[in-house]
Amino acid sequence: MKIGILGTGMVGNAIGSKLVHLGHEVKMGSRTTDNAKATEWVKDKGPHATHGTFADAAAHAAIIFNCTSGGVSLEALKLAGEENLKGKILIDVANPLDFSNGMPPSLIPSLSNTTSLGEEIQKAYPKTKVVKTLNTMNCFLMCDSSAVPGEHDIFVCGNDANAKEIVKSMLMEEFGWKSIVDLGDISGARGTEMLLPIWIRLYGINQSPNFNFKIVK
Repeated sequence: MKIGILGTGMVGNAIGSKLVHLGHEVKMGSRTTDNAKATEWVKDKGPHATHGTFADAAAHAAIIFNCTSGGVSLEALKLAGEENLKGKILIDVANPLDFSNGMPPSLIPSLSNTTSLGEEIQKAYPKTKVVKTLNTMNCFLMCDSSAVPGEHDIFVCGNDANAKEIVKSMLMEEFGWKSIVDLGDISGARGTEMLLPIWIRLYGINQSPNFNFKIVK
């Protein structure tokens, strides 16, 4: 499958590397064609890994991962281009975190409480099938559920039922997830994005990102 990764940080690197390893054709996108991190990423990945602009990655892909920093995600998607996003599944992994006052970061007020980044992306691109998932954990756990032992959950939400089923299949078959909690439509992104403050606090207490959430009934 042709996959587009928007973003060159740890999350984009981890997801892109996993998908290349599984045999997918992955193009990593950034603002420029000569981004140093993207150039470095493709060096040892073989012919299935390429890089280009955000627009190049979006045009290449059948499924797109938004792995940009949440504060600039809408700008990055604008550069990717509405026509390149139309009709495609966009898996939004980003969180709207504000690091301007240092650590720990806070949520960006305009993208939280009464809305979310996931909702604002869907509003801006109504013909794109936005699915929010993978944003409540460390990037290495995203790609391999066994990185944390035992039973734990991953959350999914989005307006398009068929798109969610495709994403769920990818999570299970490619990343090894067994317990998927469907939170309904894209407004469920408010909840998963607002989990980040407690995730960050737990990270500080545990001095490790290797943990996850489990819903016990």
